[in-house]
Amino acid sequence: MADVVCLGILVADVWGKPVNDWPERGRLSLVDEIGIGIGGCAANTGISLLKLGGDVAIMGKVGSDGFGDFVCDTLASHGADASNVLRDPDVGTSATMIMVDDAGERTFIHYIGANAQVKPDELNMDLICASKIFHFAGALVMPGFDGEPAASVLKMAKEAGVTTSVDTVWNDTVPWLDLMKPLFPYTDIFLPSLSEAQKITEQTEPADVAAALMDMGIGTVCLKMGEEGSYVRSGDTALTVPAFRVKAMDGTGAGDAYVAGFLRGMLAGWDLERTAKFAGAAGASCVTAMGTTAGIKDYAGTIEFLAANDDEGWRELL
Repeated sequence: MADVVCLGILVADVWGKPVNDWPERGRLSLVDEIGIGIGGCAANTGISLLKLGGDVAIMGKVGSDGFGDFVCDTLASHGADASNVLRDPDVGTSATMIMVDDAGERTFIHYIGANAQVKPDELNMDLICASKIFHFAGALVMPGFDGEPAASVLKMAKEAGVTTSVDTVWNDTVPWLDLMKPLFPYTDIFLPSLSEAQKITEQTEPADVAAALMDMGIGTVCLKMGEEGSYVRSGDTALTVPAFRVKAMDGTGAGDAYVAGFLRGMLAGWDLERTAKFAGAAGASCVTAMGTTAGIKDYAGTIEFLAANDDEGWRELL
């Protein structure tokens, strides 16, 4: 059985660059590069965690199509247990077309597809309940699972003694608090961006945001703040962890990498500060390369990065 089960959105990303202007209707436009990659919070977090030394199973749903084959094959190639990724013949795999201009700015066209069709009664609860951590990656963009259905799965996992964690995706089309509040009594770790958490709580300052979330039942709050680092609170312990300074090439996937680093620290049994610093190092490494997971270092590489950029004491963990 896997130590961590990541359930959530799985996406095939097709990108082209440079795309500086739309072609005229019915006309052809040429680009220098076109590629395909894997995306979605469950995939990004799961692959990053595998690189960091975790044992991971991925859950979600894709179509019975070429994109679905690509997603499953890519997950398996990274060493993930993808045997519980569901295949649906009646809906396509979620996919995103990404147009990258000369300045590196990205424009997206997204198809939600199979991610909208995940249902609790389809899931392998034996696998979830035998794990150490169950991570729901992609709340607010899974219409068939968000809200009470997700809460029911988190509740079963928590009652089985599994540590539960949740991450969100910005979605202006849904009622945030209505969908998230049912999850919070069964959420041990909540890892949104600060802006997402501000929208849920209607608070502004990180300390006030975290306090409001904990009042709703959450055990540990981790607010991802980009270049400002992160604010974490668990019980009476609260701290701001500055971001590590690196040469950034692509911020895509950095939040998911932070989550993977935090879950890896939880598996290791580290305290809150060490866990948050390790998470920050994973997020910093992510932005140094193009794509969602290419920049992630392995466990030893991340420890060496921390040893070079933080206080002494990290190399003893090798």
